[in-house]
Amino acid sequence: MKYEKIVSGIFISRPNRFIAHVEVNGKEETVHVKNTGRCKELLIPGTKVYLEDFEGRMGTRKLRYSLVAVEKCCKNNKTKLINMDSQAPNAVIKEEFQKSSIHFKPECTYKNSRFDFYFEKTDDVGNTTNGFLEVKGCTLENDGHCKFPDAPTERGVKHLEELIDAREKGYWAGVLILIQMEDVKDFAPNDETHKAFGDALRLAASRGVEVLCYSCHVTPDRLEIKDKVKVIL
Repeated sequence: MKYEKIVSGIFISRPNRFIAHVEVNGKEETVHVKNTGRCKELLIPGTKVYLEDFEGRMGTRKLRYSLVAVEKCCKNNKTKLINMDSQAPNAVIKEEFQKSSIHFKPECTYKNSRFDFYFEKTDDVGNTTNGFLEVKGCTLENDGHCKFPDAPTERGVKHLEELIDAREKGYWAGVLILIQMEDVKDFAPNDETHKAFGDALRLAASRGVEVLCYSCHVTPDRLEIKDKVKVIL
């Protein structure tokens, strides 16, 4: 996926989950944060960030800028570019579906959950597979080791429980962790932050739910799926 217009800035502060103060061209601006997670390891005062500029296409927007990516300082003063737009992973996977011949429907309700995608795929001999895919974006990383979630997510646990139910009903069911950065080593559930999610993920895997993980190629204005990543449960 590609953003239309990107400008850089310097992060100042984040008074709440939805907005941040960023210096853009020497002026302090209030910007929309497209991720309600904690992101404390990313949004550090003085950090370089990238914003989507909506000048000329504001529509009903109140804020001109949305914060979409950040340069994280790593070992040896190196930086890693991380996309932190929580809407971007679904957009990336939607593009992948659109490139294929698979019939799909975004935001499909199953029981008490709304999964990110429902799909139907027919093979060369006429056999049809239909199923549900839930996508989770991951931005939490330490020396190449990535974890999700960065905050407790009861909604995420419920999704996994109902993916198990869908699998038991004969559907294909999967959760895809899309790591919004490149050059990573592996992925594991963040038991330190929310063990219930990790337990639910391990249970889901044992019940036939596919647990998939991919990294992304990231530039300030683009996010693209890249490499399969090792999953440690």
